[in-house]
Amino acid sequence: MSTPRPANDTAPAADSVAALHDLVLKSLDDDQAQETISIPLQGKSSIADHMVIASGRSSRQVASMAQKLAERIKQATGRSARIEGLPVADWVLIDAGDVIVHLFRPEVRSFYNLERMWGFVDAPAAGTA
Repeated sequence: MSTPRPANDTAPAADSVAALHDLVLKSLDDDQAQETISIPLQGKSSIADHMVIASGRSSRQVASMAQKLAERIKQATGRSARIEGLPVADWVLIDAGDVIVHLFRPEVRSFYNLERMWGFVDAPAAGTA
């Protein structure tokens, strides 16, 4: 007689986090985000499992990427992502629960340098090709 393992109980949650993370990365790639990086937060923070940072060429592109990403998350999960930073769109934060997304204009991203704050110093400088 076998007993269920606790790891099996967390597998669906881990799968849904991975699926959400993949959805975010694909959406940003489809919308031509630049310098996209993903920082794993497990063990560093309890706010989320992943932080994704990307740049758009203009405020208009940043706003469009944020709105499309929120729509895609809603379609895929049935949950609404919270968005902060619109309509200015210099820095837009999308809280999708287990994945936090920061979208920046390149000069704003360079100023705040979240990659370095989270110890992800291998990230390329924003705005470089």
